[in-house]
Amino acid sequence: MQKVMFQFKQFTIEQELCAMKVGTDGVLLGAWAQGGRRVLDVGTGTGIIALLMAQRYPEAQVVAIDIDEGAVRQAQQNVAQSAFVKQVSVVQQAVQEHQGEYEAIVSNPPFFIDSLQAPDEQRNMARHTATLSYGELMKAAHRLLADEGEFSVVVPFDYRQRMEDEAIFVGFFPSRVCGVRTTERKPVKRYLLAFRKHPCACEKEVLTIGDERYQQLTGAFYLNG
Repeated sequence: MQKVMFQFKQFTIEQELCAMKVGTDGVLLGAWAQGGRRVLDVGTGTGIIALLMAQRYPEAQVVAIDIDEGAVRQAQQNVAQSAFVKQVSVVQQAVQEHQGEYEAIVSNPPFFIDSLQAPDEQRNMARHTATLSYGELMKAAHRLLADEGEFSVVVPFDYRQRMEDEAIFVGFFPSRVCGVRTTERKPVKRYLLAFRKHPCACEKEVLTIGDERYQQLTGAFYLNG
């Protein structure tokens, strides 16, 4: 049985209304992504990444969007009971329709492309790219990102190439890559990827769950950090 509520140092995440539950991917992305004065969280789910960005960047205004009604209500609830209610706004909207300009865009996007869908329509929406393909995500992010901004995503290791190909196609350039593995002996299972609009040196690193770099990123959020 999945945990219904997660307590972080500065906020609480409830998730009974949301198909995608709190996981390491979202926490790492929210701890790793670059912020700015205006931040957009695409596919916010529970709102965890938006709240992490608000905590890290106290001067930021964060807009969190999702197409799922249950996720939006959940994120609104989590934001409302947090100390960041004046920083974060939650909107039910597809990123393809969203307007604005942001110095930072973050997304833990749907990633299953070729796999069989489950009977649960809400879970399918959150996990499968039928409602938001990598190409659509990249096109929207490129349109909404400020000239010197950075777009950050997290993907399974075997979807990295597809995401990077779509990024390059719309005119993005890789700026940072972080491989995430569960133990030092195991291969990378997730990638944190960041992109910019102009050519730049690409910083690369690998972290292991629980190591010094992981603690450095997440220590301000987890209660036992």
